[in-house]
Amino acid sequence: MAGQHDEDPVGAVSDAVRAAHDDAIARREPHYVDPETGFWVFTAAYLLARERCCGSGCRHCPYDEGARRAAGRPGSM
Repeated sequence: MAGQHDEDPVGAVSDAVRAAHDDAIARREPHYVDPETGFWVFTAAYLLARERCCGSGCRHCPYDEGARRAAGRPGSM
């Protein structure tokens, strides 16, 4: 799909966050609760299923910089 980037959308996160994300993916859940902050975080799979970047700066955004900029997030991530 155009606009996706090839890097790991989980990115540089702690092992606990990566485990929470991977567990949510395995359970086919759209989100997980960040074990460090308690914030509700969308998974990369959920964001990809939306088929476009929302421009909100999501932690696991699977879209490339061009798609993020087009969604209104200049200089993103």
